[in-house]
Amino acid sequence: MIRRKYSIDFKKQVVKEAKETGNLAAVARRYELSANMVGRWKREFESGKHGEIDFSMVPVLDAEEVVKENEQ
Repeated sequence: MIRRKYSIDFKKQVVKEAKETGNLAAVARRYELSANMVGRWKREFESGKHGEIDFSMVPVLDAEEVVKENEQ
């Protein structure tokens, strides 16, 4: 299996969506990710590992576009 590297912006978007919906598993499925990975990203942002994050400034990504990109 290929190990993928995700950008900080992508991680912010996924975490923002997970916080808004309150459902990590559904968001993970939408982006074809592991729920554990999304949870880890959420904890990392909350702990400040990636610095101060203003989630209101995170761009919204199209989930279908991300899924197509992941398939390549």
